[in-house]
Amino acid sequence: MTHQNSNFMAIHHVSVVVANVKKSLEFYCNVLGLVQDRSRPELSFDGAWLSVDAGNTQQIHLLQVDNPDSTVRPKHGGRDRHTAFKVKDIDLIETALKQHNIPFSKSQSGRIALFCRDPDGNTLEIMQ
Repeated sequence: MTHQNSNFMAIHHVSVVVANVKKSLEFYCNVLGLVQDRSRPELSFDGAWLSVDAGNTQQIHLLQVDNPDSTVRPKHGGRDRHTAFKVKDIDLIETALKQHNIPFSKSQSGRIALFCRDPDGNTLEIMQ
């Protein structure tokens, strides 16, 4: 199988839903040795960003929710477990989603990013 989509460049981050950010930071930072990235903007909910690599191009985003194992998914995909892909042209993705009648929402932080769900309800973030 050959790689056909040159619009996708990298996996930017993976979000992990947690019950307690402080407890999770203790594990990810003090046990696994990851470093918290404090340069990320404040969010409207409890969470933290962790750098996976020295270049800070790959990250884990901890998202605190009341019940991390709930089968009821948050409406906005940015508050749910998700994998974020970096693309060259987000307009191509937005056009394709509209053509296939797939709902999506834009980032609430004002970044050039959108969130959609795959057929199984898994959240994908597409960011430019």
